[in-house]
Amino acid sequence: MSEPVQPTVAVVDDDPIFQFTAMRTLQNVKLATPVMQFSNGREILNYLRDHAEDPAHLPDIIFLDINMPLMDGWMFLDDFHTVRESLAKPITIYMVSSSIDMRDIDKARENPLVADYVVKPVSPERFSELLRIV
Repeated sequence: MSEPVQPTVAVVDDDPIFQFTAMRTLQNVKLATPVMQFSNGREILNYLRDHAEDPAHLPDIIFLDINMPLMDGWMFLDDFHTVRESLAKPITIYMVSSSIDMRDIDKARENPLVADYVVKPVSPERFSELLRIV
């Protein structure tokens, strides 16, 4: 019997500590491999444009922070529609933030591109739950 295919995950966050802990958690509990890392929305948007036709290089899931320099999570979502239709596979987006402000939570949950709002820190159990939903 073959092992289930692990999703490719992209963590988009300017906090290197969150990036590192998310990557280690996902790899240690064998939830995802590889884990791509981007420090802002512009970086991943450019990456998606450059690899739109190659499903092997696209993430299955994006964990997207709200507050980042250059292009934050909201700006990324505003521009994602410009590449979404050209992508070789669908991508699930989870908004991830330490904010517990109901305005952020409601805004994320009302956005049809966002699958769920996840509050940091993200436990191994929560990562597992989110990756099994996809």
